[in-house]
Amino acid sequence: MDERNRIRAADADREATAERLRAALAEGRLDLDEYDERLRQAYGAKTYGELDTLLTDLPTSGPVERALPIPRLGGRSAVAPSGPQTGEVAAKGQRNAWLLEVWGPWLKVALIVNVIWFITQLGDGEFELDDYWPIWVFGPWGAVMAFRTVQGLASGEPAKAAERRRRRQVEREARRQAKRELPET
Repeated sequence: MDERNRIRAADADREATAERLRAALAEGRLDLDEYDERLRQAYGAKTYGELDTLLTDLPTSGPVERALPIPRLGGRSAVAPSGPQTGEVAAKGQRNAWLLEVWGPWLKVALIVNVIWFITQLGDGEFELDDYWPIWVFGPWGAVMAFRTVQGLASGEPAKAAERRRRRQVEREARRQAKRELPET
């Protein structure tokens, strides 16, 4: 076990530890300040030993490779096996959510502008692609969005955005839990 503690941890190991810390926060085992401190330490950890020390006072805290608690689904806690396939599925989900977040406004505007153009064409009585003005609205914006998408995918922005969303969700759950525990006056 001593040798394992000196082995360098991967990003997936740090993420798995962060998931366990999130579950502990959601269960009320950690307060928000302690969670934030441990989360920073988890993402700054270099070895398995450093990751394991963050979980030693939490129930079922063994080596990070075991089954890991994931956020609650439908009011009950689920347990998922760790491994490369789980990480790949999560990465695809993060990427898809980020792409929808980035391109969603553009798609909505493009749809609205095209509907407006279509209605004006119906009013004229004929369809002419010569005066297809919506391209001037969503064309340049789409080029900027394409550049942002390439840059974001290259810099790992989907994972960062997913982490921001998870943190906000955990903080909301912690505030709700704190509200529930307040005595009524």
